[in-house]
Amino acid sequence: MSKWTDVRDNIVDALHVEDITEDVKQHVTNAIMSEVMPVIENAVDSFCATTKEQAKTETGWCKIRDGVVLPLLMQGGVYVVKLVLSKTIVQTAQA
Repeated sequence: MSKWTDVRDNIVDALHVEDITEDVKQHVTNAIMSEVMPVIENAVDSFCATTKEQAKTETGWCKIRDGVVLPLLMQGGVYVVKLVLSKTIVQTAQA
């Protein structure tokens, strides 16, 4: 078998969890908030800054798409995910 197949199978085996407890869910949520979200935020901020800059040279619907729609959707999506995850972290800490 190829190396890729071995890597893929190892990942699938590692992600296969029989017993998903509250601790596991909390650990995954905390890991996403502390390790994954900052990387995603940086990527989204960079993308939005680039599209807003490009919108200055666009016209018509493309200007609206690049200057408003794409940044709003991407930054709004990140905001909603962070809000939901932070609320679940607070609620499970109180319980």
